[in-house]
Amino acid sequence: MTPPMRVSTLVAVVLLDWAALGLTIGLLPGISASSGWAVLLAAIVLGALGAALRPVAAVLVTRIGWAGVFLGWLLSQAVLVYLALLVTPGLHVTGFWPAFWASWVYGALVSGGLWVVTAGQPGMVTRHLLRINRRHRRAATTSDVPGVVMIQIDGLSAPLARMALSTGALPTLNRWLRTGSHTLAEWHAELPATTPASQAGLLHGASAQVPAFRWYEKESGRLVVTNHPRDSALVESRLTDGRGLLVDGGVSVSNVFSGDAPTSLLTMSTVGTPRAPGRPARFLGAYLIDPFGFTRSLFLTVGEIVKELYQARRQRLRRVEPRIPRTASYVLLRGLTNVLLRHLNLSLIAEHMMRGAPSVYCDFVDYDEIAHHAGPARPEALASLEGIDSVLATLEELASAAPRPYHLVVLSDHGQSQGATFLQRYGVALEDLVRQLSAAPGHGVVVAPEDEQAGRARTLRAGLLPKLDGPDPAGVAVDDGRPELVVAASGNLAMVYLARHPGRVTLEEIEEWHPALLAGLTGHPGIGWVMVRSRELGPVVLGHAGRRVLADDRVEGDDPLAGCGPLAAADLRRHDALPHVGDLLINSVVDPRTQEVAAFEELIGCHGGLGGWQNRPVLIHPAAWPVEQELVGADAVHRQLVRWLELLGQRAPDQPGSAAGSGPAAGAGRSAAA
Repeated sequence: MTPPMRVSTLVAVVLLDWAALGLTIGLLPGISASSGWAVLLAAIVLGALGAALRPVAAVLVTRIGWAGVFLGWLLSQAVLVYLALLVTPGLHVTGFWPAFWASWVYGALVSGGLWVVTAGQPGMVTRHLLRINRRHRRAATTSDVPGVVMIQIDGLSAPLARMALSTGALPTLNRWLRTGSHTLAEWHAELPATTPASQAGLLHGASAQVPAFRWYEKESGRLVVTNHPRDSALVESRLTDGRGLLVDGGVSVSNVFSGDAPTSLLTMSTVGTPRAPGRPARFLGAYLIDPFGFTRSLFLTVGEIVKELYQARRQRLRRVEPRIPRTASYVLLRGLTNVLLRHLNLSLIAEHMMRGAPSVYCDFVDYDEIAHHAGPARPEALASLEGIDSVLATLEELASAAPRPYHLVVLSDHGQSQGATFLQRYGVALEDLVRQLSAAPGHGVVVAPEDEQAGRARTLRAGLLPKLDGPDPAGVAVDDGRPELVVAASGNLAMVYLARHPGRVTLEEIEEWHPALLAGLTGHPGIGWVMVRSRELGPVVLGHAGRRVLADDRVEGDDPLAGCGPLAAADLRRHDALPHVGDLLINSVVDPRTQEVAAFEELIGCHGGLGGWQNRPVLIHPAAWPVEQELVGADAVHRQLVRWLELLGQRAPDQPGSAAGSGPAAGAGRSAAA
């Protein structure tokens, strides 16, 4: 159990509330106090009212829906302050609006003061979470079967994890590893190294259904972007066999896919489904009207935004390279992901641990978001890991009070690679280069090189490309309003589709229809290689001065995959067989000295293709748990996670979807030795 709050800390908190309320009354008109003792009494009354009324208010506001959640957040603290001022002898308030403004000033002062008082004391957060979840703990059935909480640190590579451990950014994980309770393993993220592809594998064992972060489907003429709820739901319907990682009573929090969890919260693919009817409103309602929850998070979010503005300016003044402009939308997004979403995720995990959930899987995107814009190994990115490490410390404390024992597993979905962007280096965007080389006018190209987290499809389309001159050699070109070309970028990997031609267009057809395209791409200094399917040879990887025929692994001239790692050819053979792969698959150049890549999106840290650390995620698990297979691909990690759940008694080995089961993607990959 977490030790009780120290007397000194308790006294400091009471004095803080007293001082904050007194300062608020002194600053704002319309409120007065006869003495400091009256202010102290009002602070005590306010605390008592909050403890008594907030749980009831949380239920009431969420029954109204999202409007109730918003009004509860906006007004609940003001109502409590107003009531406390009205009933406390020696206090006078002229009306509700002075109390409304006082509630915000008081909340800001308390939040700032609490940050100072509780700095370095994660136990304060633990005690708060235990207090607000005590009724769930009392109602839970005690079990001897261990549960598993799986925390995904989005984008963390194994080499960067080792670096962060040595710098002191991950003290909780460092303690686990040094004491021998856990061990660190590296696994290989197959192409594409993106969150949707890896989570399709980790949660469902079906990564073969996801060829990129975004792709074009010629059959329907649809651009699929996997962090759009509608698209992620479509993709999950294709990849699930009903026996995902979390199917046996598990909880999915803040993921792209659900793992078939019966409880799915803040998960992209299940927004608005029966697995979470009104539940986000209920959770958010309880969180928003809790001053230790949302009000504290809100002011810390503002602090994070200020910190980002300072760090971005510092990068500019120091002329750190490579770097990109850190836009206003990213500044806000960093505050939301690095504070608000992290705190909300922790609250959701804590509740379900107190309910005794057998398994929980949650994705923390803090590091990934900052690494995209600042760089994977930059100080601000490493600092974000400290916040996630504090979450692990809190979960460790919560586990000792839960109705069942819990094991903690930490893993990532991919790594990140750094480098100046393609546009920064060469002054031309990939889509413009493709347009020039294919002789397609600007209105004939649709582009989807969007920011991964923002998820806003950016299409440049003002008309349609006329049909090619002369007869179509295949005789099957479709002119139904589609552009001639679609370029979809994911990090330093891009897929190009000849959208009017069904199926995979061959190397021979591309050379006939667009004779300058392949030679121009492979001759460009920013392009590492291009994969295309030959009618006679199958998939072929073309480079500056050579090619690699993947069917028999024959290299002619210089190997275009040199420097991309020992599993590059196997990754490409697998990827060539996936559905909806582009007619051209393009990977940026990889610097052999620095391992830097050139993203086709405006991101300094990127992932999706080959090169650098993006294909080297991490898995930190209890040391006593055996690793029974080589961890090549997210599907292999899924099978290992399922096997551990079987060993703990959460799943029966003979069930479909177990380690020995088939699943929709079983056999779709390749052996580790390939």
